[in-house]
Amino acid sequence: MSKVAKVEESVEVAVPVGVAYNQWTQFEEFPLFMQGVERIEQRTPTLTHWVTKVDGVSREFDAKVVEQIPDERVAWTTVEGEVHQAGVVTFHRLDDRNTKVMLQLEHEPQGAVEHAADKLGLVKRQITQDLKRFKTYIESRGVETGGWRGRV
Repeated sequence: MSKVAKVEESVEVAVPVGVAYNQWTQFEEFPLFMQGVERIEQRTPTLTHWVTKVDGVSREFDAKVVEQIPDERVAWTTVEGEVHQAGVVTFHRLDDRNTKVMLQLEHEPQGAVEHAADKLGLVKRQITQDLKRFKTYIESRGVETGGWRGRV
């Protein structure tokens, strides 16, 4: 059994909490700011299918939203596929125009290459860069492209 690795990163974005939250619920747009995510298909309001390619390694998996509270949090876990992870992203209102987005992820590295990447901090670095790209993406737009405000 693989050792579970944990990563926690955050970024402050200059948009209201509702805008940041709504954009984060637009899973099919993650490839626009998440490196290595090639495609996400929203199959149901709580089930997504992911296609990723990192360092030449392609993976597919399904993830299920297990908790969702508008403007506060979205939590998920993988349910099918080669990737085993769970996480939560929380949204913290700093003031009317600024939000802290915090991502916490637990994952099981598969194989020697992923274990080495985790030990070298590459997963944490990737998440940091993805959050910075999310910041650039949402701040350059100023408004969300959509939003799902259901509760899970």
